[in-house]
Amino acid sequence: MAAPAFFAATAVAVASAGTGTAGAMDAAGAGAANTVGTAYPARPITIIVTFPPGGGTDLLARRVGAELSSAVGQPVLIENRAGASGNIGARMVAESAPDGYTLLMVNSSFAINPGVFSHLGFDPKADFAPVINMAFAPSVLAVRADSPYRNLPEFLAASRTGAALTYASCGNGTPQHLAGEMLNQATSSKVQHIPYKGCGPALNDVLGGQVASAIVTASSASQFLQSGKLRALAITSKTRSPLLPDVPTVAEQGVPGYELDQWHGFLAPARTPEAVVAKLNRDVRRIIERPAFREQLLQAGFNPAASTPAEFKGMVEGDIDRFGALTRRIGLRAD
Repeated sequence: MAAPAFFAATAVAVASAGTGTAGAMDAAGAGAANTVGTAYPARPITIIVTFPPGGGTDLLARRVGAELSSAVGQPVLIENRAGASGNIGARMVAESAPDGYTLLMVNSSFAINPGVFSHLGFDPKADFAPVINMAFAPSVLAVRADSPYRNLPEFLAASRTGAALTYASCGNGTPQHLAGEMLNQATSSKVQHIPYKGCGPALNDVLGGQVASAIVTASSASQFLQSGKLRALAITSKTRSPLLPDVPTVAEQGVPGYELDQWHGFLAPARTPEAVVAKLNRDVRRIIERPAFREQLLQAGFNPAASTPAEFKGMVEGDIDRFGALTRRIGLRAD
């Protein structure tokens, strides 16, 4: 696969662990307005990633960060602040100065957390200024190659007629977990959720026969699908994935309106000047729209996107509401 080559080509420096700049946001915001224009950025930009190093979201941040550094002529530092399902890093950015020098790299888990945690320590809608959605990453429902189920309708029909079927996910409260629950609710199926600590362990147990299926990111499953060890039954996105063009979507197989794409984007602290947000959006958009970079994203399992700040704001807030309603229906709580 081309994904390792895509992710290996990074020159982003890794910042040492530190703390956010809490308080004085209004004063900082006023000062930030004076830095807008040709002077911005005048010093390094830090991207806080709410996941450990090595995962897809982290690696995407590093690759885009390397390109952004070249574009703006300043270092772009990556700081991993994993923990509490991403809430630690998100709170750090929410409390940072709104000057464009601290950004938050998130995926759809950011929109799930408000529905499963009682106390986030920040307001996910009010405390951030969406900058850009850079890419979608569809998930795939996969079974072992020797599974008797060859398509999604067969798999779901078996669950409704008494077969004790299970699906592994990348963890409780992840987009993959919710993708399975959305499928159960939309089809009156009864496939039992088995959470794992990451997509890799989930795939291992499908390959080993401990669970009947897995819903994982398409990029993590593609090597096993291409080698014939796994069979893909459905893609969770609205349209087929360029990485797996022969795999039909859930919607194509009798579940109209079904869609769950895991987005990946940048947020800034609330009250970051609009001109700074616009410049960041413009610079990142140019990176994403570069043909060679887009092709690298596709080969790595991402569907490139380059939203406006307003479009990303609508996406994030819409998913907070959508996922919140779903987590309430299924009674999913983390505290």
